[in-house]
Amino acid sequence: MDDHGNWLSLAEIASRINAAELRATDLVDQSLKVIEEKKDYDAVIVTTTARARERAQVIDEQVKRGENAGRLAGVPFIAKDNYLVFGAETTAASNILKGFVAPYQSTVIEKLEAEGAICVAKANLDAFAHGSSTENSDFAVTKNPHDKTRVPGGSSGGSAASVVLGMVPFALGSDTGGSIRLPASWSGCVGYKPTYGLTSRSGVVAMASSTDCMGPLTRTVEDAALVLDIVAGRDDRDSTTIERNPEGYVLSGPNMDLHGKKIGVIKEYMGEGLQPGVRAVIDTSIEKIRAAGAEIRDVSLPSLPMALAVYYIVVPAEVSSNLGRYDGQRYGYRYKDAKDLNESYSKSRGIGFGKEAKRRIMIGTYVLSSGYYDAYYKRAQTVRTKLINEFERAFKDADFLLGPTAPMTAFKIGENVNDPLQMYLADIMTVGVSLVGSPAVVVPAGESDGLPVGLQLMAAQRQDKSLLQLAKAVEELVRA
Repeated sequence: MDDHGNWLSLAEIASRINAAELRATDLVDQSLKVIEEKKDYDAVIVTTTARARERAQVIDEQVKRGENAGRLAGVPFIAKDNYLVFGAETTAASNILKGFVAPYQSTVIEKLEAEGAICVAKANLDAFAHGSSTENSDFAVTKNPHDKTRVPGGSSGGSAASVVLGMVPFALGSDTGGSIRLPASWSGCVGYKPTYGLTSRSGVVAMASSTDCMGPLTRTVEDAALVLDIVAGRDDRDSTTIERNPEGYVLSGPNMDLHGKKIGVIKEYMGEGLQPGVRAVIDTSIEKIRAAGAEIRDVSLPSLPMALAVYYIVVPAEVSSNLGRYDGQRYGYRYKDAKDLNESYSKSRGIGFGKEAKRRIMIGTYVLSSGYYDAYYKRAQTVRTKLINEFERAFKDADFLLGPTAPMTAFKIGENVNDPLQMYLADIMTVGVSLVGSPAVVVPAGESDGLPVGLQLMAAQRQDKSLLQLAKAVEELVRA
């Protein structure tokens, strides 16, 4: 940490560890100390204390022997509790998985550990990543780092809060329809959703297999780019993964020159329903980008208003399928007093799953059922294809797209808990990019009434390096 108690950049931490100027054991202890001091925010479900300290000692020994301990040597991080990680249970914040100990680690965790990173804790989330506020956890409600009466966003709310609270320099989240980007915006950090397939889903509890993306929450775009560079690429354990950019994703050299860059402002995101304070922050950011030489133009995606409806048909359909494996027979919670197999299934699932998981299972099963498949699911997939085509056309007219991350700042805890439709509206500006598989990043852009507002930047599929370069340039502009 620096003199002000802030974490150094990831590259600087690793450099100092490898130069024996810092010790990994001290960093792990510092991280665990902050986690304990700020436990009232409920950002963390469980720590991996014993294993983290063991790994820190191994790294310190490596350095003593003169070996390079990796590009993230000694860097503590927190993983959302839907990642399979050694050293603690993996519950996905659901009672049905209490007591489950991972038999292997996720590919993303393995890649980070190979470069010397140390997982110190598992972050809280909406159970099975079903939610936009981290209020759907079966264990606790995570508080917003800026205002304890408000939500941090979700479902990666614990991961975002842990970074902003200074528990770790970076955390891992998962993004199905905005679950990295929304908490990044509402908590005030950088959140990166890569191109679909660029990071492996292997070893992560599945939500919706056609949109799930693994990505980092960090304090800077540069840190996010380094994490992505380490975890990106093909994985034999996930057939949906794609090849990485041969140039990698690390940001080096001067910032992107914005002169002549065509940046489209999504018209549908700037209309009614956008809070005036959020609009003011986004408008100010746009003017700063324009002043830096970018060519700003309005872009319309006519099918975008239907994206939320499409998402909440397609995703629950996949959820109902993916949650079928939690039947109380093989692992996780089992109702012990069942008289027969049918009662074991129904009671195990009925008691083990929370309200939101049940809601999504029922919606998903309904839209896939005989007589309704054509009316709902098939139509939703048709509109999804239309959205993909519209985004492709937009990226021919513009190099990048931008807009708000959400129409509002973080709402009060409990405000929307009994109104699922209002809760789902928080995702209205993030689900479109998820459905088309494009990369998107959220950069802190300012505040409205003391609450963070994030600017969302988007690029065409596989243009992750360019998007990160743009985000770094914009990050410096909007923070100036």
